[in-house]
Amino acid sequence: MSDDHSQSNDSPSPKKGFFTLILNQLFHGEPKNRGDLVELIRDSEQNDLIDPDTRDMLEGVMDIAEQRVRDIMIPRSQMVTLKRNQTLEECLDVIIDSAHSRFPVISEDKDHIEGILMAKDLLPFMRADSEPFSIDKVLRTAVVVPESKRVDRMLKEFRSQRYHMAIVIDEFGGVSGLVTIEDILELIVGEIEDEYDDEDDLDIRQLSRHMYTVRALAPIEDFNEAFGTHFSDDEVDTIGGLVMQA
Repeated sequence: MSDDHSQSNDSPSPKKGFFTLILNQLFHGEPKNRGDLVELIRDSEQNDLIDPDTRDMLEGVMDIAEQRVRDIMIPRSQMVTLKRNQTLEECLDVIIDSAHSRFPVISEDKDHIEGILMAKDLLPFMRADSEPFSIDKVLRTAVVVPESKRVDRMLKEFRSQRYHMAIVIDEFGGVSGLVTIEDILELIVGEIEDEYDDEDDLDIRQLSRHMYTVRALAPIEDFNEAFGTHFSDDEVDTIGGLVMQA
């Protein structure tokens, strides 16, 4: 009976990860560092063992272990929020304009987050016989994380705790932005868009923490709001016009 539970010397160690075992079979040796691993993955693509999308995903998985939440968060200036005293109609206007599904709810300003509102929670109040609306009735607890938190640990927490949005704070406790599970997944699989996303509507797109693309037709007012600048729109209305004046 003891033979049924014994392992031969040729059996792979259960402590070795599945990915490592596969690499050993393919390349007859373990990568010694991240550079070796990246090289093996790219060699695999060149040898038609994996396709480019798979390579991008594998490299994305490795990248999230080296990034912090601050690197991928939606910055404070671009957070779309609701106020705790807003009416149902006012909330719906914000939801429709932004097309988001989750919103931080604030009291005085963005440093005072009262909770999270999910757009779907407003549906019962749209019936003719519904009870009077109050945001407090649908307010959910906001999860707060430091901006120094590692992205891979953030993803693990999102999955284990089953929530999709977290408020990001700096070392002084001030709100610096927010992060969603979609932000992290996009690092791995690329940008996630649905049938309602309109590429042409995005005048300002964040590529990384310190890199953006801005369309020439982006209104100066929107640019100022996104980046906290104070360019005048007295003579020109767009960023392209402002650049041409420089």
